[in-house]
Amino acid sequence: MEKSHHRFSELFAQLGLPSDPVGIQAFVSAHSPLADHVALADAPFWTAAQAAMLREELLGDADWAEVVDQLSNALRAPSAGRAA
Repeated sequence: MEKSHHRFSELFAQLGLPSDPVGIQAFVSAHSPLADHVALADAPFWTAAQAAMLREELLGDADWAEVVDQLSNALRAPSAGRAA
């Protein structure tokens, strides 16, 4: 079975966050940089449901895993400047 490829903005929508480029930029800017020793799902700004979704997608190597990794990388960048 072929994996689906999701867009960055679709992940934000799944997480219940603003998914337009301005909303994504604001979120990433507000929460960057995320320390390297903090797992993405363990970051303090997620709700329990958001953290669970991120964990499940990464642990199961689900079709969202690639875009979850992109989010992790964006939040760890010293100067956040990511758009959808």
